[in-house]
Amino acid sequence: MCEIFISADPTSYEGRTRSVRLHGVVTSIRLENLFWAVLEEIAERDGLSVVQLIERLYDELVVARGEVGNFASFLRVTALRYEALLAAQRIPADRSVPIRSLDAKVVLHELPPGWGGRASAGPQAA
Repeated sequence: MCEIFISADPTSYEGRTRSVRLHGVVTSIRLENLFWAVLEEIAERDGLSVVQLIERLYDELVVARGEVGNFASFLRVTALRYEALLAAQRIPADRSVPIRSLDAKVVLHELPPGWGGRASAGPQAA
């Protein structure tokens, strides 16, 4: 079983720090290379740079939650959710389809327990 996971290229789990400017404030974000690669894919789907995607995610998180908390962890979860939603065919595998063109309510409808989702009904929406 473990061979599936331990055969990963070691560079994929090496950390890399990027400095980004969020509304004039320079901050550093440290993520593993694989997470940066997934964020790059998400950004490219919508014609954004990774920094533009990060700024957009930050702004929308502040509006939705009023605070950011652990932003690096949020970005890891964003990448993992993207991959999980691709695997569940909630997001089209065709990378030419922009994420912004998708209906969030449809993508998030009746997610499995523990996935959360503000567009879901019931206790998951908390």
